[in-house]
Amino acid sequence: MMKSTRLALLAATMLGATGTAMAQDAELTIESWRNDDLTIWQEKLIPAFEAKHPGIKVTFAPSAPTEYNAVLNSKLDAGTAGDLITCRPFDASLSLYEKGHLTDLKDLENMSNFSDVAKAAWSTDDGSATFCVPMASVIHGFIYNADAFEELGIEPPKTNEEFYAALEKIKEDGTYIPMAMGAKDQWEAATMGYTNIGPNYWKGEEGRLALISGEQKLTDEQWVKPLGEIAKWAPYLGDGFEAQAYPDSQNLFTLGRAAIFPAGSWEIAIFNDQADFKLGAFPPPVQNAGDECYISDHTDIGIGMNAKTENAEAARTFLNWVGSAEFASLYANSLPGFFSLSNETVEMEDPLAREFVSWRENCKSTIRPAHQILSRGTPNLWNEMWNVSANVLRGAQTPEDGAKQLQDGLAGWYEPQQ
Repeated sequence: MMKSTRLALLAATMLGATGTAMAQDAELTIESWRNDDLTIWQEKLIPAFEAKHPGIKVTFAPSAPTEYNAVLNSKLDAGTAGDLITCRPFDASLSLYEKGHLTDLKDLENMSNFSDVAKAAWSTDDGSATFCVPMASVIHGFIYNADAFEELGIEPPKTNEEFYAALEKIKEDGTYIPMAMGAKDQWEAATMGYTNIGPNYWKGEEGRLALISGEQKLTDEQWVKPLGEIAKWAPYLGDGFEAQAYPDSQNLFTLGRAAIFPAGSWEIAIFNDQADFKLGAFPPPVQNAGDECYISDHTDIGIGMNAKTENAEAARTFLNWVGSAEFASLYANSLPGFFSLSNETVEMEDPLAREFVSWRENCKSTIRPAHQILSRGTPNLWNEMWNVSANVLRGAQTPEDGAKQLQDGLAGWYEPQQ
């Protein structure tokens, strides 16, 4: 009898051990649009996680950036999407949550490492649920060829007057195209043009929130003036900029043919790799010396959990790690130009990345104005900003007409603007 009892206990112990091992063994797949980051995930991020969680295996499986939203929605509808979903900010991810595709992660332990502002891009309007862990923001400004500036005796401009004086000096010299930007891809003109310099005119969050509440209109002076500024850029963009695509702009700059690149900080790693000259960066120039400065410090990327994953426990373990100080430092230094949104202090190794992030100390941060609430209707305000910014840049539309198009489109469906 004692022998059979001992055997039963041994069997139970073995089953228990096996059950525990099975509970820990899980395979997770990450959906993402960041196919440029495949090597970094495979060689740095995933090995760091798996070293501490040997029972969980992770695969990073990105789609092409332009196809991601459509591919992801198809997979979610078919029930074939990965366990972890890389999240675009605001409405695109909010829609996934409202459709039941993403899980509320508000009770995740390391969610406390992020401010309400950082979490806002992946929370419901009332803040009652947060469905993605914030990963990084991108900062806008201008990257320049520091060798060219030194050669021509130009200091990084702080005001509009200094900015145009620098462009004029580069143009007169003739060695370099003053600035590399095209109008073909439209988003380039809106993202690195209008919403790059615009916050210095509409005062960042003050203007953005006033647009949401209906207190300001897109035809107000502070929204029209930055369109007028990008219209002034045309003579400095080189021949044929109207038909120039974004990769063409990148090539003009990295090959040393253009002196300035209106930029997002995501360019840092690419430019470090491709340019054989010294790089520098300056924030959007203010209108007058001594003016308060504002930067587009845009909440760009988060990661959430597929509500239908069969590996919820393992997925939550991974997401909690993404919220840790270890991940914040690893990610920010593996991908210079993608800045941690964590409250933890992250020491940046890359000098250009350090320059960009230093602007947070003196300038007020804001996000792109069309991304929260204002692009939920038809016409989509962000897409309209693409179109108008490109039209104004190439002289096909006046800043005033462009602003009226934006305002009329928004007022057509958004009640506070009616």
